[in-house]
Amino acid sequence: MKRTFTLAIVGITSATMALAHGDVTPQAVNTDALPEVGEEWLIENPYRAAAVGDETWEKAVEIGASGYTQNCARCHGLGAVSGGLAPDLRYLEAEEYGDEWYVERFQFGYTQDGTTKMPAFGEVLGQKAAWAIRTYIETRPDDGAIEPFAPRLTEIRDSLLEGADVDAPALKEELAQIALEIPTASGAPVADSIAFEASHALSEDPASWKASADLLTVGLSAAE
Repeated sequence: MKRTFTLAIVGITSATMALAHGDVTPQAVNTDALPEVGEEWLIENPYRAAAVGDETWEKAVEIGASGYTQNCARCHGLGAVSGGLAPDLRYLEAEEYGDEWYVERFQFGYTQDGTTKMPAFGEVLGQKAAWAIRTYIETRPDDGAIEPFAPRLTEIRDSLLEGADVDAPALKEELAQIALEIPTASGAPVADSIAFEASHALSEDPASWKASADLLTVGLSAAE
């Protein structure tokens, strides 16, 4: 599935793209916190962790999540999980060949028989926003990826809510380890999963325990 997405999607796009694409008004994305990438459009994602480090990668995921929700979720689905009307972008390979297909569509959109199926976002949102959104999409977990870890994540959630004898550093480390084991749909090395988010939210501050537990609750509910 991974490598065949780019070619297969070309054949199914015209049949599956939602007509509502043409009605979308692009919403600005604040990318000030991300490194500059130049004026000439790239063909490979510059914000992957291997290229910029974990901190910048995490910021790109955060900004990309917001940008995706504002501009893409209406047609491609919340959390990048497609409902079937538009391509499920989670399966677009986290490689240069996947990047090329993505950035061309982002820049120029898609029109068929005079009807805009997807608006051109390139000039309006810019390259930094494009690659931030791409970074978010490629780190989305595969279908069912949370299931093997759901029982333990539920136990961690419950212990955080109870708030008694919470070893926050140990739980934070365990969540981080679980996050590394959850696969992405794109083949990217790290998933922006509920374990990843809960680990980053958790600290020795008791106020963070509920925040982390809430993230787990929402994620576990969505995975059911």
